[in-house]
Amino acid sequence: MSYLNTLNSLLSTTTSRYNSLRRTILSSSSEEADKTIDDPDSSHVSRVLRAYYTEKGRPFPPWLPPDPHARPSGSPQTSFVGSAGSLRGAGRSSGGAAQSAPSAGRGGGLGDLWADNISTQQPQQDSGSLRRGLAGARLGRNRAAENQQAQGEMLAPRPLPSQRAGSHQNSLGQQGGGGSGSYSGGGTMSPKPPGSAGSGGSVQERLKARLGGRGAVTPPLPREGSEGGLGGYDGAGGSYGGDTGGSYGYSGGHSPYASSGPASGDPYVDGGGYDGGAGQEVLSDSAKRSNESLLWGPYRPNLYFGVRPRIPKSLTTGLLWARTDNFETVQHSTFDLVLPLIQLERNDPLANQACSADFRHTCEQHEGMAGYGWDEYDPRHGGRQTIHDAGNSIDITTEFVKIPGGQHGGSWGVRIKGIPRDDAPARQFTTVIFYAAMEGFGSLSVKNEQDDMGIEGSVTMAGSTNELGEFTLEVTEGPDSNNHPPPTHKSYANKPLDRTFVASLQASDDSIWQAKPLLFTSLKVEIDKMIAEYGAEHAPPPWQTFTIPNDIKEGNFHLVQKVFEGEFEFDVIYSSSSAPSINSRILTDAIDTANDLFSERFTTLLAPKAPFDQPKYQPFAKSMFSNLIGGIGYFYGDSVVDRSYAPEYEEENEGFWEETAEARSRVGSIKMEGPSELFTSIPSRPFFPRGFLWDEGFHLIPIAEWDMDLTLEIIQSWFNLMDEDGWIGREQILGLEARSKVPQEFQVQYPHYANPPTLFLIFESLIDKVESKSALKSTSDPLESIRSAYLQDPSAAITYLRSLYPLLKRHYFWFRKTQWGDIKSYDRKAFSSKEAYRWRGRTPSHILTSGLDDYPRPQPPHPGELHVDLISWMGLMTRSMRRIAAFISEPEDAREFDGYQTAIVRNIDDLHWDSKEQTYCDATIDDYEENVHVCHKGYISIFPFLTGLLPADSPRLGAILDLIADEDELWSPYGLRSLSKADPNYGTNEDYWRSPVWMPINYLAVKALMDVAQSRGPHKARATKLYTSLRKNLVENVFDNWERTGFAWEQYNAETGAGQRTQHFTGWTSLVVKIMEMPDLSKGDIRDEL
Repeated sequence: MSYLNTLNSLLSTTTSRYNSLRRTILSSSSEEADKTIDDPDSSHVSRVLRAYYTEKGRPFPPWLPPDPHARPSGSPQTSFVGSAGSLRGAGRSSGGAAQSAPSAGRGGGLGDLWADNISTQQPQQDSGSLRRGLAGARLGRNRAAENQQAQGEMLAPRPLPSQRAGSHQNSLGQQGGGGSGSYSGGGTMSPKPPGSAGSGGSVQERLKARLGGRGAVTPPLPREGSEGGLGGYDGAGGSYGGDTGGSYGYSGGHSPYASSGPASGDPYVDGGGYDGGAGQEVLSDSAKRSNESLLWGPYRPNLYFGVRPRIPKSLTTGLLWARTDNFETVQHSTFDLVLPLIQLERNDPLANQACSADFRHTCEQHEGMAGYGWDEYDPRHGGRQTIHDAGNSIDITTEFVKIPGGQHGGSWGVRIKGIPRDDAPARQFTTVIFYAAMEGFGSLSVKNEQDDMGIEGSVTMAGSTNELGEFTLEVTEGPDSNNHPPPTHKSYANKPLDRTFVASLQASDDSIWQAKPLLFTSLKVEIDKMIAEYGAEHAPPPWQTFTIPNDIKEGNFHLVQKVFEGEFEFDVIYSSSSAPSINSRILTDAIDTANDLFSERFTTLLAPKAPFDQPKYQPFAKSMFSNLIGGIGYFYGDSVVDRSYAPEYEEENEGFWEETAEARSRVGSIKMEGPSELFTSIPSRPFFPRGFLWDEGFHLIPIAEWDMDLTLEIIQSWFNLMDEDGWIGREQILGLEARSKVPQEFQVQYPHYANPPTLFLIFESLIDKVESKSALKSTSDPLESIRSAYLQDPSAAITYLRSLYPLLKRHYFWFRKTQWGDIKSYDRKAFSSKEAYRWRGRTPSHILTSGLDDYPRPQPPHPGELHVDLISWMGLMTRSMRRIAAFISEPEDAREFDGYQTAIVRNIDDLHWDSKEQTYCDATIDDYEENVHVCHKGYISIFPFLTGLLPADSPRLGAILDLIADEDELWSPYGLRSLSKADPNYGTNEDYWRSPVWMPINYLAVKALMDVAQSRGPHKARATKLYTSLRKNLVENVFDNWERTGFAWEQYNAETGAGQRTQHFTGWTSLVVKIMEMPDLSKGDIRDEL
């Protein structure tokens, strides 16, 4: 088909679709206005946003329509009907929401963190409700808050970089003008709404403090301890402790950040931390270097490439490209051009997804990629990413590096290359667009002179912000080897394609992330202009047609477009004005240095051991780890939370899942909270580009081997999200960009929902490394001392854990108060009448909060259920808390946690061991009100073993190893099945956790088997054999899939080994790197020891 006919057809179709879509999307007839479900102005999202802007006292933006049903004098009603879901698997149905009130006697002693905290305003509550149980305790804190100032300064957690006064991220503190709700030195803290972070203040509060010159806001934390203990344990043989009170915790000079205390020894604090009423924190040189080395990065992991700093509302960049050698390859772009523009007007999150699959920008599943990701990457130096874009017949390489220097976080650069693939056409034309945008306060402008024909040479932008200072951003022309499409149309004379085109736009903060619709807005202007000028008979070719106008003007969003033929290369160079200037030659040297440092560090710290020390495994291991650590992102924005504390969420009645579903659907229960910030690694760039709490602990296991300082930064970021009750949302969906990837029904977070506490795995790893006193493996990395500061100096690790300790306790006792299980009501016999646990958020088909989603559980759900996986997690968490308390010299706390741990371990056997089935099982209550076991053999059956609660000489261990090794049960050639092959539910329904092989649980199994194999005991030889075989099976299967498909996968088929569900799942599947690094035990002469 000729260009003319094709273009006419496309334009005709576009016009038709434009009219149809506009009628469909924007229509608001009076008849439709009465139907809330069909009226976009009355949608749940619209009502939530109207309530949000009303609450903030801000006018509605032009894209947000007024409430069509609002009374003239009334205010909009908030409505956001959500379900208890988490979008972790295709076809997943929503789960239930539930919570139980704390049991009698669960309070006092170390656990009573609820009576002495910052004041909080709460509405009236019905007696006996969960809201009275949790929020009612907060009312007590209101009274206690009146005496807070007299009690002295409380311990503050180590802040994130954007919280630290004196850092370049916090230079806003040099400006004037304070705000309410801030905290400084000897002042007072204004009441904050429920749900705001209880660890360091909300981001809004911190920003207000910076503007007021007061540095980082850190609200007081409660004193640890209270009058009375937890009432003791009533197991056979007597009671356990708990009848004495006391004050545990820190205040005044004990805080590493307290102004009146001595020097703390923390490498991040110099001179005692906060400076009295001014609240100024002084950073040490090592802290400054660490902060700056982590300031910039590809912290927009949902994009194929996008750089931003760890600063809210600052400079943000990204990359787009498409093949334009014929109209067919870009026809989707034209067909879908109008819908994104309409949606952009309304700030619809679907706008970014509706654009063409041919213009690459956001990582998407199944869009013609033959694999992509980081070949090598270190967050402190940079690395190389390769994108095998089979759909566009080109391989894109991005080599990103950081160059330290100056006072504002240094400089950085990226080299962008393109090489046509073997199946590319002989003459392939590719358009590449780099963009830079400025969110919030700050300036960004193009310094080149306006030229309608385009820019010759480099494009230079200049900008400034309070945090970054002044900077330039240069997009180079590239080497002379670059080729561009030749003139084939008279339009070339006015717009030669060997030049660079720049279009400047003004975008709102709420839409600035939608780069693709903004690009299409600019493209459409030029397309209309060309058609008007040349007419249908002389239409230009597609590589000429799909170009942006050269329109340099004031704006906060700048598109830079280049059009190439064949191979291409150019650089983007960010130079801080306070640092030495850099150029392409310096960038080349920095790329070479980063590659050398990565290779040396990987060989030293994570080199695979036999039988995986062969050359073929090296690129695989490096890629898996690099994509894990290269998936770290910085997220900032508000979130959707249900803080209704509905009595149905207590989950006390049979049939509770129906009651909770009804409670979730009520209008007005959902609120927008925040904004908050999170520095985190992510499970999957295309499908889960956000923070998941239980995933994070697994992510950090390999990262801790690479960079302990970075690991603890990420953990601190998560605990900064904790609310005053101790809850951390299990899925962090912060801001519009994050919510664009999540269906509405899965966006709501519930403060009574837990998630496996995997972050505590890292605390134990830190203590193990410090206590081992083994020599650290060193490299020539100039930042080595920063990465291992906590390992080199035990006092630094003690200071870090001491600063975090109040939050850890708050979180621990939140678990105990909200996820408790009922022993006494059903006359169950156990060592302790208190140590039993039940996940809240149960439906007949799912317990999403457990992380094991559709794993079979007792049917029907019952409020008397007890879950063996949860009590095992609580055992691990308690052990970790005991070790932390001992490590930071809190002996009374350590003894109390030791008592909890003893009771938990005893109760795991008393409540969950089934002597007939010879395995651990969930428990429930039958029709006769009797306690019964429900045994679905699989992952939950071996959780006490996986969490390290069974010693090497345990009488239960033999049966556990039998279950693991049985090919008719869990063992497969590709790893351990999630559910026994003999179970009638195997492979049924959604089949998410009902057969597939999952890496995190298999990692725990490999680790537990290795521990037994390296310990004295009767199962040493058998554990060694199982360890060796399981390790080999897992690694080889993930490697084979990576070679064949180019991807790591979310899970693997237990019958075929094929990767399935989410592709590019380089979160916890990257644990394979840690498994490869484990020792080879196959050569030893190991015998069972009796």
